[in-house]
Amino acid sequence: MTMDDVGDIEDLILSVADVAEIGRVKPRNIVSLRPKVKDKSVMETDHPLSQVPGTQTIFIKTWGCSHNSSDGEYMAGLLSNYGYKITEDKTIADLWILNSCTVKNPAEDHFRNEISTGKKSGKFVVVAGCVPQGDQKSSFIQNLSVIGVQQIDRVVEVVEETLKGHTIRLLGQKKINGKKDGGARLQLPKMRKNKLIEIIAISTGCLNQCTYCKTKHARGNLGSYLPDEIVQRAVESFNEGAVELWLTSEDTGAYGLDIQSNLPDLLWRLVAIIPEGCMMRIGMTNPPYILNHLEEIAKILSHPRVYSFLHVPVQSGSNQVLADMKREYSIEEFETVINFLRERVPGVSIATDIICGFPTETEEDFSETMSVCEKYKFPSLFINQFYPRKGTPAARMPKIPTDMVKIRTKRLTELFHSYSTYDHRIGEIQEILITEEAKNGVELIGHNKYYEQVLVKKEPELMGKFIKVVVKSAKKHCLIAEMVDKPRISKNNLQRINDMYSIWPIFALLVCILARILWLFV
Repeated sequence: MTMDDVGDIEDLILSVADVAEIGRVKPRNIVSLRPKVKDKSVMETDHPLSQVPGTQTIFIKTWGCSHNSSDGEYMAGLLSNYGYKITEDKTIADLWILNSCTVKNPAEDHFRNEISTGKKSGKFVVVAGCVPQGDQKSSFIQNLSVIGVQQIDRVVEVVEETLKGHTIRLLGQKKINGKKDGGARLQLPKMRKNKLIEIIAISTGCLNQCTYCKTKHARGNLGSYLPDEIVQRAVESFNEGAVELWLTSEDTGAYGLDIQSNLPDLLWRLVAIIPEGCMMRIGMTNPPYILNHLEEIAKILSHPRVYSFLHVPVQSGSNQVLADMKREYSIEEFETVINFLRERVPGVSIATDIICGFPTETEEDFSETMSVCEKYKFPSLFINQFYPRKGTPAARMPKIPTDMVKIRTKRLTELFHSYSTYDHRIGEIQEILITEEAKNGVELIGHNKYYEQVLVKKEPELMGKFIKVVVKSAKKHCLIAEMVDKPRISKNNLQRINDMYSIWPIFALLVCILARILWLFV
């Protein structure tokens, strides 16, 4: 399973009228089986494919946010549990599952190109994710099997029928007692891309009405999972060896508003079950919802088992542009969030997003965006050029000339690179949790309390452990450190060790009995 990450980016929204109109239409949830048109480039292979279900090899590729990544891991787990072999080598796979992202044009272009490549390579292709869900009439997904964003629990069924030459499209929304559900159950089998990191989607969809956003077309309105289900999944994940928990959704701050709950209540329940030596990362939240819980969020971010990190997208420093985007907050409210958290959570790391070149953005508007970024010097700044997404209100607005958009993007990028991010950390002694290997193969990647990336020399026994390091140098996006103390074994890991050793007395007794029997016969 491979993945192209573009970060946690919030979902996009329909107008209220659009949502109401969709509410009058019965959700489509019909399985349509029909013989696939024989296409030699797709169906003919040198070696006939086995018709025995569960014997084929599956390749899964995911684009987009951590919610998409979690969906891909669930699909891999379900297929593997059924007997299918999951591979990262797409050339040997019998079938490809392409799990798409609709936030930006480039991601959708890559998705479209991969479909074409799969067909030309003679592979069966199944499409999933936000692109087919949000635009079901797209020409390039016709005659292909489709798995809707709330239907991933039926991936085995879709794969089986596709391998038989049928086309199956599952795009309906799931509801409980008439209300939108989060989707597939969280207790489904899962194959994590990184065994140390568990990604839990606490909800799907959102309550916003952003005029530039296409993801709302796919994920729809807010649908929260019940707290008990989320907590149970977290407990199981830690018991299975995960040491880092990521909470994700299109807007974590809105969690629970549809089920008479809220984000702080959920977070406190999760904090209570996080084992020593493990950490939790809270996903992206938009300003309107976190404003209601600043005091509690500050306390939670200060907890030793929660990263002091939060992703709060601002998108523009201009109130006029924010209004045109229908972001439902002012720049003053955004600054209230940042100022409060920086005051109450020392060292807190705030990441944000900027869209350069929104159709109504004037030079004065962009200058206000530059001023906000210069004022706060965000350590993580995701800079995006505006992309008109088909079917969104912003796509119908007159565009700013491309050259001007590129110039503004360059100016903001230069501002971001003009200040040092982590130089003040040099010389600090920190504890970091190691969770992955760097692409260069000679370093490991860990994160400190502020979720800042720290690189250390590779030693395999460090994976999944806390280690004490001294920061030797800093780059724009990471710290370089050296280990100064042996790994700290968490209670989570210690319990597994104790469980293992607890069987030794029984084993020793059995050996003694066996030896006694052998002695009698001898």
